[in-house]
Amino acid sequence: MKHFLRLSVATLLFCGLGWNAFPAETNHNFAVWEKAISAFERMDATNAPARGTLEFTGSSTIARWATLREDFAGRPVYNRGFGGSWVMDSTHFAPRTIFPYAPAKIFFRAGGNDLAAGKTVAEVFADYQEFTALVHSNLPSTEIYYISWNATPARWKQHEAEKALNQLIADFSRDKTYLKYIEAYDVALDAQGQPRPELFVPDKLHFNRAGYELLAARVRPYVTLPPTNGAAK
Repeated sequence: MKHFLRLSVATLLFCGLGWNAFPAETNHNFAVWEKAISAFERMDATNAPARGTLEFTGSSTIARWATLREDFAGRPVYNRGFGGSWVMDSTHFAPRTIFPYAPAKIFFRAGGNDLAAGKTVAEVFADYQEFTALVHSNLPSTEIYYISWNATPARWKQHEAEKALNQLIADFSRDKTYLKYIEAYDVALDAQGQPRPELFVPDKLHFNRAGYELLAARVRPYVTLPPTNGAAK
């Protein structure tokens, strides 16, 4: 399986993925996100993020991170997450949500909605490979940090699939200088290995403020500009 997936990425890179090349999936409606993406573009018309800074993108954990600037105070972070999205949505909209800013680092989290919708771990992992291949082919100096999935009360039934996806991505990232993996699976677990409901809003899926504080603590050591951008770690 690993050999097959590596070949898939190699094929994508060989074909020269460009800004207009996206993975396709029958019946997937990318237009659902047009309103959110257009809102980003309207903001950018008057207050675009500086190029070469730090982008957070992905699905609802990112989109709902209202305290992002507070949690990473003094660091040039901005949010381009859109809730409910799949990995392939981030790939599809990369020319509009990633490439214009040429971020030094991308902090990415998506895939849980894909699993909840019935995609297999292997399918979601392949989508992640396509995302990283497209970004790397267009922004070879950009580092991609995958923030791993953490267990939640609402989706406890898929926590083993989330762990398996985390492991595939961690292994895939290990020998690539532009890919990093941030372990966060256990960030909301108690001593018995069960998710702590007090860290979530009433839907039991999304973090409340206390939950985000724990997640921010895991991510914070990586939220730095590379030395080549003139900033100290």
